[in-house]
Amino acid sequence: MAYRIRDAVDWLSNRIPLATAASWDNVGFLLGDLEAPLHRVATCLTLTPQTAKGALDYQANLVLVHHPILFKGTKSLVASYPKEKLLLDLIQSKVAVYSPHTAWDNAPGGINEQLLKMLEVSRSQPLRRSLASESVKIVVFVPPGEREKVAQAMFTHGAGNIGNYSGCSFRLPGTGTFCGNEKSNPKIGRKEASEEVTEERLEIVCRKKDLARVILSLRQSHPYEEPAFDLIPLLGDPTGAFGEGRIGDLLHPMPLGDLAYQLARGVGIQQCHTIGSRDQTISKIAVACGAAGEFLKDAIQQMADLFVTGELRYHEALEAQEAGIGVIVLGHHASEHFAMRVLGEELVVSLGGVETKPCLEIDPLEGFELVSPSRLSL
Repeated sequence: MAYRIRDAVDWLSNRIPLATAASWDNVGFLLGDLEAPLHRVATCLTLTPQTAKGALDYQANLVLVHHPILFKGTKSLVASYPKEKLLLDLIQSKVAVYSPHTAWDNAPGGINEQLLKMLEVSRSQPLRRSLASESVKIVVFVPPGEREKVAQAMFTHGAGNIGNYSGCSFRLPGTGTFCGNEKSNPKIGRKEASEEVTEERLEIVCRKKDLARVILSLRQSHPYEEPAFDLIPLLGDPTGAFGEGRIGDLLHPMPLGDLAYQLARGVGIQQCHTIGSRDQTISKIAVACGAAGEFLKDAIQQMADLFVTGELRYHEALEAQEAGIGVIVLGHHASEHFAMRVLGEELVVSLGGVETKPCLEIDPLEGFELVSPSRLSL
């Protein structure tokens, strides 16, 4: 079967609900042509000149990269700057880029859950739940015969996705009234005359980042000269499965030292930093991968025995000591890199015939040998 980039993007959107991303993040399909062919997928943690070259040498059509490119507004693309040249090379080679970032951290079966699974935590819940929502509800009023046309236009441009379901809407019949002035050009009835018509109330949820294009599609597909619609901000579900970080109980309590060894082996590193006695018994574990030291307070508040993360600042480490909570610091690269390979493998299983390969990527904080002063050349 011949696949296109769109097939991968559709699968990724279903596998990783982008609503689980942090509000400040820039996730999803970031570069490329959805209709371009798809044969090979490269994975990496960060797009650097090294990983970009690996993807180009592999002749990948799509790069799954954890950390987003185009994170902030880009005002120029000039080949004399390494990061901008990297983008130009990808564009010229027609390589698409998709970044799941914090959505993949927090998604069901995502990075944080994978880390907990290495420690035999079978059930977990969000470490930090938030009422903030990146979605709004669009309510639009449409003549019954035009309802499907308008709904499908909005679905096509990103509306109507709730968790693992797409095409979600609610429809309710009713009566609409209006009276156009002398400059109006009504689809139904006459100008300067009061009209009463049968309409349907169509409700569809939409992510804020997709709102502009969904509203444009609504206007273009709607038969009325001035379609009536409402935008209703939504709150998140405070009891739902989505949130940032994860926390859960070990099936069998273990010493901190054993858990550190188990995690290091699981993510493929030889050593990691710990805070606390290696003999202390751990029952409840909180996890937040990457640069997530800010979640230490949440772990303490929820009385976790252990907090696992990728990076921790000095004063956060002191705070952990004072609180008596154990900490395992894996390193930013180690806490996330393995899961991009896993995601690529999941994708190609779903899209049979597509190939995947992790780009060669070295943790910039590893590989330095400590040399004694007597061995230094003067």
